[in-house]
Amino acid sequence: APRALRAAPDGTTAATLAWTASRDDTRVTAYDVYQAGVRVHTAPGTATTARLTGLRPGTAYSFTLRARDAAENSSPDSPPADLTTAPAPGAPANTSPLALTASSAHGEVTLTWTPPDTGAPVTHHELHIDGRFATTIVWGTAPPPGRATYAFPAQVPPGTVLTLTLRARLPDGTWGDFSAPRTVTVR
Repeated sequence: APRALRAAPDGTTAATLAWTASRDDTRVTAYDVYQAGVRVHTAPGTATTARLTGLRPGTAYSFTLRARDAAENSSPDSPPADLTTAPAPGAPANTSPLALTASSAHGEVTLTWTPPDTGAPVTHHELHIDGRFATTIVWGTAPPPGRATYAFPAQVPPGTVLTLTLRARLPDGTWGDFSAPRTVTVR
Protein backbone atom coordinates (compact mmCIF):
# COMPACT_ATOMS: atom_id res chain seq x y z
CA ALA A 1 0.00 0.00 0.00
CA PRO A 2 1.15 3.57 -0.56
CA ARG A 3 2.71 5.10 2.54
CA ALA A 4 2.72 8.51 4.18
CA LEU A 5 -0.35 9.88 2.39
CA ARG A 6 -0.76 13.59 3.14
CA ALA A 7 -3.59 15.89 2.10
CA ALA A 8 -3.62 19.69 2.07
CA PRO A 9 -6.34 22.10 0.98
CA ASP A 10 -5.53 24.19 -2.07
CA GLY A 11 -7.98 27.06 -1.78
CA THR A 12 -11.72 26.58 -1.44
CA THR A 13 -12.34 23.93 -4.12
CA ALA A 14 -9.13 21.93 -4.56
CA ALA A 15 -6.68 19.76 -2.63
CA THR A 16 -3.19 18.39 -3.14
CA LEU A 17 -2.26 14.84 -2.10
CA ALA A 18 1.32 13.59 -1.69
CA TRP A 19 2.65 10.12 -0.83
CA THR A 20 5.67 7.86 -0.78
CA ALA A 21 5.93 5.65 -3.87
CA SER A 22 4.86 1.99 -3.62
CA ARG A 23 6.96 -0.96 -4.73
CA ASP A 24 5.86 -3.85 -6.94
CA ASP A 25 7.70 -6.89 -8.30
CA THR A 26 7.29 -5.45 -11.81
CA ARG A 27 6.11 -1.83 -11.59
CA VAL A 28 3.31 0.39 -10.34
CA THR A 29 1.24 1.63 -13.29
CA ALA A 30 -1.27 3.86 -11.48
CA TYR A 31 -2.40 5.28 -8.16
CA ASP A 32 -6.15 5.42 -7.51
CA VAL A 33 -7.54 8.01 -5.07
CA TYR A 34 -10.67 7.00 -3.15
CA GLN A 35 -13.16 9.02 -1.16
CA ALA A 36 -15.57 6.98 1.02
CA GLY A 37 -14.77 3.86 -1.03
CA VAL A 38 -15.38 5.50 -4.43
CA ARG A 39 -12.53 6.13 -6.89
CA VAL A 40 -12.39 9.86 -7.62
CA HIS A 41 -9.02 10.27 -9.36
CA THR A 42 -6.24 8.25 -11.00
CA ALA A 43 -2.59 9.35 -11.19
CA PRO A 44 0.19 7.74 -13.25
CA GLY A 45 2.41 5.13 -11.58
CA THR A 46 5.38 7.52 -11.67
CA ALA A 47 3.53 10.21 -9.68
CA THR A 48 3.79 10.89 -5.96
CA THR A 49 1.36 13.82 -5.96
CA ALA A 50 -2.12 14.54 -7.28
CA ARG A 51 -4.30 17.65 -7.41
CA LEU A 52 -8.03 17.15 -6.89
CA THR A 53 -10.49 19.80 -8.08
CA GLY A 54 -14.24 20.28 -7.87
CA LEU A 55 -14.40 20.08 -4.07
CA ARG A 56 -16.85 22.11 -1.98
CA PRO A 57 -15.68 25.07 0.15
CA GLY A 58 -15.48 24.56 3.91
CA THR A 59 -16.02 20.80 3.66
CA ALA A 60 -14.25 17.92 5.43
CA TYR A 61 -12.89 15.16 3.17
CA SER A 62 -11.10 11.87 3.77
CA PHE A 63 -9.01 10.23 1.04
CA THR A 64 -7.23 6.87 0.71
CA LEU A 65 -4.86 5.69 -2.00
CA ARG A 66 -4.27 2.34 -3.73
CA ALA A 67 -1.38 1.39 -6.00
CA ARG A 68 -2.19 -0.62 -9.15
CA ASP A 69 0.18 -2.80 -11.21
CA ALA A 70 0.20 -3.85 -14.90
CA ALA A 71 -1.96 -6.93 -14.12
CA GLU A 72 -4.63 -4.61 -12.62
CA ASN A 73 -3.92 -5.86 -9.08
CA SER A 74 -4.63 -3.19 -6.46
CA SER A 75 -2.84 -2.77 -3.16
CA PRO A 76 -4.67 -2.42 0.14
CA ASP A 77 -5.80 1.11 1.03
CA SER A 78 -3.30 3.53 2.50
CA PRO A 79 -4.18 4.98 5.89
CA PRO A 80 -6.69 7.83 5.35
CA ALA A 81 -5.65 11.45 5.00
CA ASP A 82 -8.17 14.11 6.06
CA LEU A 83 -8.48 17.75 5.11
CA THR A 84 -11.00 20.55 5.24
CA THR A 85 -11.16 22.90 2.27
CA ALA A 86 -10.97 26.62 2.98
CA PRO A 87 -14.34 28.25 3.60
CA ALA A 88 -15.87 30.50 0.98
CA PRO A 89 -15.16 34.20 1.60
CA GLY A 90 -17.33 35.44 4.47
CA ALA A 91 -18.44 31.92 5.46
CA PRO A 92 -18.22 30.79 9.10
CA ALA A 93 -15.44 28.47 10.30
CA ASN A 94 -15.86 24.72 9.83
CA THR A 95 -17.77 23.04 12.68
CA SER A 96 -17.24 19.36 11.81
CA PRO A 97 -16.21 16.70 14.35
CA LEU A 98 -12.50 15.92 13.91
CA ALA A 99 -10.38 12.77 13.62
CA LEU A 100 -13.31 10.34 13.30
CA THR A 101 -12.25 6.69 13.47
CA ALA A 102 -14.44 3.60 13.05
CA SER A 103 -13.75 -0.03 13.91
CA SER A 104 -15.85 -3.18 14.11
CA ALA A 105 -15.73 -6.42 16.11
CA HIS A 106 -18.34 -9.02 17.05
CA GLY A 107 -21.12 -7.25 15.11
CA GLU A 108 -20.56 -3.93 16.86
CA VAL A 109 -19.21 -0.68 15.39
CA THR A 110 -17.22 1.71 17.60
CA LEU A 111 -16.67 5.36 16.70
CA THR A 112 -14.26 7.80 18.33
CA TRP A 113 -13.88 11.50 17.49
CA THR A 114 -13.04 14.93 18.81
CA PRO A 115 -16.05 17.25 19.03
CA PRO A 116 -15.67 20.62 17.30
CA ASP A 117 -14.62 23.64 19.33
CA THR A 118 -17.86 25.65 19.49
CA GLY A 119 -17.16 27.71 22.60
CA ALA A 120 -19.63 25.59 24.59
CA PRO A 121 -20.00 21.86 25.36
CA VAL A 122 -21.36 19.81 22.45
CA THR A 123 -24.17 17.69 23.91
CA HIS A 124 -25.65 16.17 20.73
CA HIS A 125 -24.16 14.49 17.66
CA GLU A 126 -26.06 13.15 14.67
CA LEU A 127 -24.86 9.88 13.08
CA HIS A 128 -25.48 9.22 9.39
CA ILE A 129 -24.88 5.79 7.84
CA ASP A 130 -24.54 5.54 4.05
CA GLY A 131 -25.78 9.12 3.74
CA ARG A 132 -28.97 8.58 5.77
CA PHE A 133 -29.79 9.73 9.30
CA ALA A 134 -29.35 6.83 11.76
CA THR A 135 -29.52 8.26 15.30
CA THR A 136 -28.80 11.20 17.55
CA ILE A 137 -26.14 10.62 20.21
CA VAL A 138 -27.06 12.55 23.35
CA TRP A 139 -24.90 12.57 26.47
CA GLY A 140 -27.00 11.87 29.58
CA THR A 141 -24.80 14.18 31.64
CA ALA A 142 -21.96 16.49 30.70
CA PRO A 143 -20.26 15.43 27.45
CA PRO A 144 -16.95 13.61 27.87
CA PRO A 145 -13.81 15.79 27.83
CA GLY A 146 -11.53 15.32 24.83
CA ARG A 147 -12.26 12.34 22.57
CA ALA A 148 -15.79 10.94 22.50
CA THR A 149 -16.72 7.27 21.92
CA TYR A 150 -19.96 5.68 20.79
CA ALA A 151 -20.64 1.99 20.01
CA PHE A 152 -23.70 0.48 18.37
CA PRO A 153 -24.77 -2.97 17.12
CA ALA A 154 -24.57 -3.23 13.33
CA GLN A 155 -27.87 -4.56 12.00
CA VAL A 156 -26.30 -5.85 8.77
CA PRO A 157 -24.55 -9.09 7.75
CA PRO A 158 -20.80 -9.46 8.45
CA GLY A 159 -18.71 -8.17 5.56
CA THR A 160 -21.04 -5.24 4.87
CA VAL A 161 -19.20 -1.95 4.31
CA LEU A 162 -20.76 1.11 5.97
CA THR A 163 -19.92 4.77 5.35
CA LEU A 164 -20.26 6.85 8.53
CA THR A 165 -20.38 10.63 9.12
CA LEU A 166 -21.12 12.74 12.18
CA ARG A 167 -22.20 16.31 12.78
CA ALA A 168 -22.60 18.26 16.02
CA ARG A 169 -25.46 20.39 17.29
CA LEU A 170 -24.08 23.89 17.75
CA PRO A 171 -24.85 26.18 20.72
CA ASP A 172 -27.44 28.07 18.60
CA GLY A 173 -29.38 24.82 18.04
CA THR A 174 -28.41 24.35 14.37
CA TRP A 175 -26.44 21.37 13.05
CA GLY A 176 -22.81 21.93 12.09
CA ASP A 177 -20.74 20.57 9.22
CA PHE A 178 -20.36 16.84 8.61
CA SER A 179 -17.13 15.08 9.55
CA ALA A 180 -14.93 13.51 6.94
CA PRO A 181 -16.56 10.14 6.07
CA ARG A 182 -15.19 6.87 7.39
CA THR A 183 -15.85 3.41 5.98
CA VAL A 184 -15.90 0.31 8.16
CA THR A 185 -16.40 -3.36 7.32
CA VAL A 186 -18.74 -5.03 9.81
CA ARG A 187 -17.05 -7.99 11.49
